[in-house]
Amino acid sequence: MGKLIYGSPGTAIEIEDRALAHLKVAMLAKLRRDEKFALSWQHGAEGGGGRSTVWVHPSIPLQFIFNGGKQPTLNKAWVELLVETANSGSGIQLLPEPVDAE
Repeated sequence: MGKLIYGSPGTAIEIEDRALAHLKVAMLAKLRRDEKFALSWQHGAEGGGGRSTVWVHPSIPLQFIFNGGKQPTLNKAWVELLVETANSGSGIQLLPEPVDAE
């Protein structure tokens, strides 16, 4: 289980390493273009349910921490889906991995 740490002091969001790798690519693509967006995630049953949203801005510190040492092969369709949600009014949402069409 990896962590996305956002802000200072940081808010830690636990995300499975494979999903975090895809989220990292999508988020950095948006931030490289100086685009701001919301990031929303579900807490899950172990976190008491519910959900949270943060506003992601290029000037706010962001760190990706991976538990595993191996970089996964990226699913292009998943990255594109995440970027597409980032462009929506509700912001980027960590959706399940789609079957890669390629």
